[in-house]
Amino acid sequence: MNTIASPADERRHGSNLETAFDQGKKSYFDAKRNKSVIRVLPGEHYVTSDPSQEVIVTILGSCVAACIRDPHTGFGGMNHFMLPQSDTGNWGSVNANMRYGNFAMETLINEVLKTGCPRERLEVKLFGGANVTTAKVLVGDLNSKFALNYLKYEGFAAKSYDLGGDIPRRIHFYPDTGKVDRLLLRRKDDSKYLREEIEYQNSLPSKAQVSGKIDLF
Repeated sequence: MNTIASPADERRHGSNLETAFDQGKKSYFDAKRNKSVIRVLPGEHYVTSDPSQEVIVTILGSCVAACIRDPHTGFGGMNHFMLPQSDTGNWGSVNANMRYGNFAMETLINEVLKTGCPRERLEVKLFGGANVTTAKVLVGDLNSKFALNYLKYEGFAAKSYDLGGDIPRRIHFYPDTGKVDRLLLRRKDDSKYLREEIEYQNSLPSKAQVSGKIDLF
């Protein structure tokens, strides 16, 4: 199994993306790539309507993002989810505290399946799950284990994944080709890019409840 998917040169830091982050922009046009850049925030997902003209970007600490697409059409998207603290990473007997990851995965998978893509053709890549705090509970490990167990339980195989460690990541996903550039955020001031993820984590209730049920097609 390839554990690092298309790593980018770690010295490259896109100033346009950093400016967009500082200004709170969700999207902007990147003249260098000649594509629209779409930022996926924690707790969100995005599915492209124009695969050849868009690149989907997110910044991950302990959260996990799945990049899912139909390799025949290039139609696909990305989610960004954090699971509340849980004593188990098992997917088969998922409890309420695990529903955020479940909802994020099923929602994105269903969006791609609705285009006529058969389940067996889905291409899935996973990123994130770093242990970026000194907390006793290693949230990144729990998220990584959940994501891998989810795919196993649902009968999917990850084409590639880059999970774990203790360094945040920035992910650039090109749905038309499936290419993913991974940038490790090693610089001291890169910690500011985790602000949105930390705020999202703090907003989650201690006992998360997500109503309703989503079935895979």
